[in-house]
Amino acid sequence: MEITAEEVAEWMLKEVRFAGILYQAQAVAYISENFGESFIYVNDNGNPSISKEVKKIFKKLHKGRVAWDRDGFFWGWT
Repeated sequence: MEITAEEVAEWMLKEVRFAGILYQAQAVAYISENFGESFIYVNDNGNPSISKEVKKIFKKLHKGRVAWDRDGFFWGWT
């Protein structure tokens, strides 16, 4: 059974709701290991990042209840 971007985004939402915070580096590592490399890409700065499709779905799922902290590279429950 193939894993979808929506399943990855749902995992992200559950994590940030449970812990209150989700660091990008931790999310990238977990997604890569548990969902597959297809949901990870290297961004313009040369860093691994979560696919734009996953982030788009994640944003739709959280409906503004999660905020991105640029300085800390994490999502936080608001």
